Amino acid sequence: MKTKIAVIDDNNFLIKSVKEKLSFFDEITIAFTANNGIECLEKLVNNRIIDLILMDIEMPKLNGIETTSLIKQKYPQIKIIVLTVFDDDENIFNAIQAGADGYLLKDTDPKALYDAIIQTREGGAVMTPSIALKTLNLLRSPLEVKIESEEDNINLTSRETEVLEQLA
Repeated sequence: MKTKIAVIDDNNFLIKSVKEKLSFFDEITIAFTANNGIECLEKLVNNRIIDLILMDIEMPKLNGIETTSLIKQKYPQIKIIVLTVFDDDENIFNAIQAGADGYLLKDTDPKALYDAIIQTREGGAVMTPSIALKTLNLLRSPLEVKIESEEDNINLTSRETEVLEQLA
């Protein structure tokens, strides 16, 4: 059974590179490509029978994280693998929160990309090893939110404290 995919990236050279990587595998059909999130959403209206989308993050008009979120709301059956150069914690976290089913770096070799597509289509969640390690570290110690103590924020005089106590 053929897997229909879409490739969304603002760089046409990288779209061509992904197409070449996947051309070795007869089970993969590229249904369409798009250069930004808005174009992707427009093309999905006429091509709803897509199994999987390879989604870049940084694109004009509508970025990959926002597009992923919108697609998952409207077409929850479509699997999305973020395929990007960004390996920072914030992008990883935001992509996963938006509903991405996988997160790969663009330097992924053809066989690994093919395997990732098949595994994701079958319900798996694929990640480049370095991304998986960062994700595990994020889960072990979530992004730290600096909480300032009350003493750092509010300095009341003794009279102000008395007035507040009387009001309470």
